[in-house]
Amino acid sequence: MKNNMVGWFEMPVANMERAMKFYETVFDVKIERHQMGELDMGWFPTTQEGSGAMGSLVCMPEFYKPSHDGALVYFTAHSGDLNNELGRVEAAGGKVMMPKKLIAEGYGYMAVFEDSEGNRVAMHSHG
Repeated sequence: MKNNMVGWFEMPVANMERAMKFYETVFDVKIERHQMGELDMGWFPTTQEGSGAMGSLVCMPEFYKPSHDGALVYFTAHSGDLNNELGRVEAAGGKVMMPKKLIAEGYGYMAVFEDSEGNRVAMHSHG
């Protein structure tokens, strides 16, 4: 296998402006908005040299609905300690559901939060 299993992900949102502001605030990034007919997308920043999957916020209410019960997407905390990003979740309009905890020695740490749209999302860091 040459690539990781996940090549792209889409996070459903009900309000694109609110969701973009939430993720830009929590992860200190700029999200690019793209209108493609009925589909409203907010692309997360990417790098060709980096590992991990690319993805987008998507708003198309008749097709995408935010959910607590769907797949769990893990974002990498680029600060090196997910508590830095997690500390911005509530001020950005989200809710911390599970604070930072050790997964197991050698695997790093995880946390789970609810985003501004009601999606359950996770974060990972090694420190």
